[in-house]
Amino acid sequence: MFDQILNRRTFLSSSGVGLGSAALSNLIFSDQLQAGGTETGGQAGLPHLPQKIKRVIFLCMAGGPSHLETFDYKPELERLHGQPMPESFTAGQPIAQLQGQELKCQKPLTKFGKYGESGQLISDFLPWHQKMADDFCVVKSLVTEQINHDPAHTFMNTGTAISGRPSMGSWITYGLGSETQDLPGFVVMTSVGGRNPQPIASRQWSSGFLPSQYQGVEFSSTGDPVYYVRPPQGVTLSQQRQLVDAVNELNRHRNQSIQNPEVDARIAAYEMAFRMQTSVPELMDMSGEPKHILDMYGATPGDGSYASNCLLARRLAERGVRFIQLYHRGWDHHGGLERYMNICCDLTDKPTYALIQDLKLRGMLDDTLVIWGGEFGRTPMSQEKGGTGRDHHIKGFSMWMAGGGVKGGTSYGATDELGYHAVENVAHVRDLHATMLHLFGIDHNRFTVKFQGLDLGLTGVEEAHVIKDILS
Repeated sequence: MFDQILNRRTFLSSSGVGLGSAALSNLIFSDQLQAGGTETGGQAGLPHLPQKIKRVIFLCMAGGPSHLETFDYKPELERLHGQPMPESFTAGQPIAQLQGQELKCQKPLTKFGKYGESGQLISDFLPWHQKMADDFCVVKSLVTEQINHDPAHTFMNTGTAISGRPSMGSWITYGLGSETQDLPGFVVMTSVGGRNPQPIASRQWSSGFLPSQYQGVEFSSTGDPVYYVRPPQGVTLSQQRQLVDAVNELNRHRNQSIQNPEVDARIAAYEMAFRMQTSVPELMDMSGEPKHILDMYGATPGDGSYASNCLLARRLAERGVRFIQLYHRGWDHHGGLERYMNICCDLTDKPTYALIQDLKLRGMLDDTLVIWGGEFGRTPMSQEKGGTGRDHHIKGFSMWMAGGGVKGGTSYGATDELGYHAVENVAHVRDLHATMLHLFGIDHNRFTVKFQGLDLGLTGVEEAHVIKDILS
């Protein structure tokens, strides 16, 4: 038996068909799950409610953009600029890198204006957002629980700071499956540009205690998006088909003895991998995109930019991918705030606008939820002496949502006069998760998995609420 296993391993390792174990595992839909849900996975009994959306595109501004230079204008900060921050705001509050230092108020570093029919307040750092002011709802009263980048990303992605829990995209694809059989249901892409780009660990899109097929698959922004997706040189698709059939036949023969459901899952993975050899190159082929679309995004396909990733996000959404997550790393503005806000906004503002308009033109925004924001906000206090910069801040910050089921041209909640504490309609990150699940037709209180004796879900065991006032 050992010789048989060794020979099979030798055969597989020399075949040259590997597509990356993470990519393969995400593409598996086991027979057990298919029996309980749709033809591409999902759980029996879901959705609980009428669905408003089919997919999410989550635009992660990694590092934490300043709400005070984007959507939350505070004239009182202008008046108090350079003066000591009132202790009544900061006493006993968590501060990342300003603890024990002299805290001075930092005014907004740009002008704000009212835009759109709604009169949405938007800063001059975001001229393209100004053009779509009536398309999104700004939640100005978000709070989170982790003040450093990695645990804050973990909290935003999983609803807890405990590593190893399932991410948002994993929960969604586990619950509802995917609309495509040829691509992963959960895809992640990253781009870089700005100050101090923080690393993003792959566990941020982990499936945690859910089956591994629901973890996110990271697509490379340059070159082949998935390693070894193209057949080896000199190998035709027909030959590849024969090889996959042979491998699967060996797996079936072996499984007659051991009866392991994971072997059946591996067979399905090889089948999916074979289909990806056609679907992924087609996805990446931008030759059919009109010049005016490329110009609208400011995209040069294959350059690894946020603009190109936004265009790919639209193409993934068209092809049925359920959860698409774009990270732009560079928003950690402890210093040089004005300079790096200009850099980050130049790289992301226009492509974000283009993505929203492109989805609208194609009739897809109505059933797509787009979310924009970072893992936290920034402090009203300056971090640099004689310069500009803001520290991490978790007690009040802004994110926006657009698309299916969300009221565009609105804002929700408010922070205090200095932008420190969320004081009106406070929205926890778990409330954001609950609202997203609700738009998918999922009651977050009923969407749990038994793990270590607890019924765990994306919103955790603490109380979470759907933010109904922002829904149409």
